Amino acid sequence: MSASARPCLDREISSKKLNQMETNIPDPQTQIAQVEAAVEVIRKITQLRPRAGLILGTGLGQLTEEIKVTHRIPYESIPHFPVSTVKSHRGEFLFGTLKGVQVACMKGRVHLYEGYSARQVTFPVRVMANLGIDSLLVSNACGCMNPDYQRGDVMLLSDHINLQGVNPLVGPNVDEWGPRFPDMSEPYDPNLRQYAMQVAQAHSIQLHEGVYVSVLGPSLETRAEYKFLRTIGADVVGMSTTPEVTVARHMNLRVMAVSVITDECFPESLQPLTLEHVIAAAGLAEPKLSAIMAGVVEKLGHE
Repeated sequence: MSASARPCLDREISSKKLNQMETNIPDPQTQIAQVEAAVEVIRKITQLRPRAGLILGTGLGQLTEEIKVTHRIPYESIPHFPVSTVKSHRGEFLFGTLKGVQVACMKGRVHLYEGYSARQVTFPVRVMANLGIDSLLVSNACGCMNPDYQRGDVMLLSDHINLQGVNPLVGPNVDEWGPRFPDMSEPYDPNLRQYAMQVAQAHSIQLHEGVYVSVLGPSLETRAEYKFLRTIGADVVGMSTTPEVTVARHMNLRVMAVSVITDECFPESLQPLTLEHVIAAAGLAEPKLSAIMAGVVEKLGHE
């Protein structure tokens, strides 16, 4: 084959792949109808109009004890809602008030590595936005490459790097939800980050601020991969968050995210890791995370 023919063939293959992918993505009207169907079911159970949406990651459910819950809705009872297959993720939607502010809280999330598409993973964010939230607060468990961090610390996301190989906005754009090319130069809201820092200081919590890199998972990284991730500017690594944040920004929601560091990913001293180890470490940091999240929600109520 001549060199001049290769670009034409590459374009043809790319076009076929795109067309094949498009057949699996609902058209905009169907996407809107699916979200509306989920909202309708929720509205039949509760008329609460949440101001903030919360997404709680692996082993990070303690905050729910501070929410005055009025309704609990299992994910499986909501049309088109993805159901978590990870045992550390409970899988229920909580509605109630936190520090006097009405909230919708996801106790457990789903991940790409469970077999869901990026669009399915972020479906709950679409639903929360249509329920009325204007701010999304996200938490996750992660490993750290930054040598100044240690197990049990918490980090406020200032930016992120998406290495998951997918984007939830691929396919036909739903213009009613947001622009075709949303700006991501500042995905994490400066005012919410300032609130988080103020709350951390008031509670004498050391709150790092840094860059989160998301990978597909579910396998953990090799020593060489940790070195690479640190080299490209990441402080911590996890398997979630960036899809939800991307969709939240597409819908013009304000976003704040906090990572709980559950393991130290230093290549020269790397140790085998288990889910039990992660959950135990998350438990150490839960009081810090809960204080920060609740404090930020309280400040939202005073805006």
